[in-house]
Amino acid sequence: MKIAVVILNWNGKQLLEQFLPSVVQHSKNATIYVADNASTDDSIQFLIQKFPNVNVIQNTSNGGYAKGYNEALKHVNEDVFCLLNSDIEVTPNWLTPIISEFERHPKTAIIQPKILDYKKKTHFEYAGAAGGFIDKYGYAYCRGRIFDTIEEDHDQYNDTTSIFWASGACLFIRQSTFKALHGFDETYFAHFEEIDLCWRAYNAGYVAKYIGTSTVFHVGGATLNAVNPKKTYLNFRNSLFTITKNVDGSLFPIIFIRLLLDGIAGLKFLFSFKWSHFMAVLKAHFSFYRHLPRLLKQRKQLPKKKNYYKTTSIVWSYFVKKRLTF
Repeated sequence: MKIAVVILNWNGKQLLEQFLPSVVQHSKNATIYVADNASTDDSIQFLIQKFPNVNVIQNTSNGGYAKGYNEALKHVNEDVFCLLNSDIEVTPNWLTPIISEFERHPKTAIIQPKILDYKKKTHFEYAGAAGGFIDKYGYAYCRGRIFDTIEEDHDQYNDTTSIFWASGACLFIRQSTFKALHGFDETYFAHFEEIDLCWRAYNAGYVAKYIGTSTVFHVGGATLNAVNPKKTYLNFRNSLFTITKNVDGSLFPIIFIRLLLDGIAGLKFLFSFKWSHFMAVLKAHFSFYRHLPRLLKQRKQLPKKKNYYKTTSIVWSYFVKKRLTF
């Protein structure tokens, strides 16, 4: 089985300089690619000089995570794609259990390893932790991380288990699956596109797994941190996109409740004097309304599958019942 580790880069020379050596050192049985989203720094020159054995794919524009990978992966022919953030440090033998799972279980189409925090290596990292799930209203959460509560790693998630979504920070997917799903939805630009991809995979009958015996360390927020209102905008908007396209059953009640919950979140931003984040939520909703005709058309074309959620409302469970861990 041939595996490609594909790192998306945009003006990230410093991140490549810091983290690419670990990928090269510990990925001897993989082909490594850096897909560059039309960087204006000297990333390309740095790669050519320092890492001549790393394959460079030059995209013609910065289309974000979604379009960047869609364009780059047209030039990659390995059996399995590993989509790896540029701010991740990998560990020895990180690929071994991943490849073994793909080889032993043909129905496994998507895999995520254990993702720990590079800045606090005893704890899970926000974006993915030990595998992702979603509630009835489209709020994402993880084993090891629910909202802002992040668990310490005590080997409690060293298992292999089915999950609903895998983090885009380190996502393995069979080439055949990625092509069958027509890749990422490019209207997302960034954030939530991997959850949309995994939801479409679930609805089409594919299986996603978490492998706790493979570990990586993720910085998180290196390209767009949590205090950036653009991140708030993309997360709220793209979450609504994803629900509309993929949820099974009656859509209106779910969207109605979700919009109310988003409104509460917006008011929380307002009363906390986070004006830019409050405006980001409003803009996200207006953008959702503009895109609704297209989303409803996509909804008609995509397959649906029941039982996508294990928890009806993670908001109620976390904020009202005070269940802070998975």
